[in-house]
Amino acid sequence: MQKPVRTPEPAAPLVRAQELVKDYPAGETVVPALRGVSITIAAGEFVAVMGPSGSGKSTFMNLLGCLDRPTSGRYWLGGEEISTLSGDQLARVRNRQIGFVFQHFNLLARTSALDNVALPLLYSGCEAAERRARAARRLDQVGLAERMDHQPSQLSGGQQQRVAIARALVNDPRLVLADEPTGALDTHTSVEIMALLQSLNRAGITIVLVTHEHDIAAYAGRIVSFRDGRITEDRPNAAAEAAPEIAAG
Repeated sequence: MQKPVRTPEPAAPLVRAQELVKDYPAGETVVPALRGVSITIAAGEFVAVMGPSGSGKSTFMNLLGCLDRPTSGRYWLGGEEISTLSGDQLARVRNRQIGFVFQHFNLLARTSALDNVALPLLYSGCEAAERRARAARRLDQVGLAERMDHQPSQLSGGQQQRVAIARALVNDPRLVLADEPTGALDTHTSVEIMALLQSLNRAGITIVLVTHEHDIAAYAGRIVSFRDGRITEDRPNAAAEAAPEIAAG
């Protein structure tokens, strides 16, 4: 007798948030920043988070990045509930599972690109030779192998953001959070950065990007819009723009 074919169970989402609420005290009142946000994000997705100032998108990103705790609600990353962890445990999750990319790069000014990228590995107990080797591989991946000894002041804005992306990747994170990564860049360089992010996403890296620019969100495979602390739209972007490859230099 032929054995029945078992349908594989769908993989658990990388990110699952359930009724996230975040309130901030303001004197004798409370300002609600998130009002019951629920969402799942599968491994390998590229999600753009949009919304006007005060919509809750940055608060949402801070919660996903374990930089803050929700007032109420629950958050799982890779199947592990994060919302109940201690401060030290959250720090370990940030260091080992999440990579951050910021609008203004946040690089150490008098430090080489290589040492900037290697910095997160200091907190992982990684030996110096291994830190440098891993940082060099990531700089090569973002097209900066020939500039790893340069300091930020010797690099263009786009090159500095590439260094920041390499730093976000050096710990092999499950999730990369990019907060307005093109906000300080011109249009040409912004497209260059989006081409890099799309390339990394095709390689299997999960990316959540916050932006207020519709032309930048158009490069993502899914667009989530916030307003007044709530998700107002969550849709696939089947016609995602394909950023043209631009030679790094």
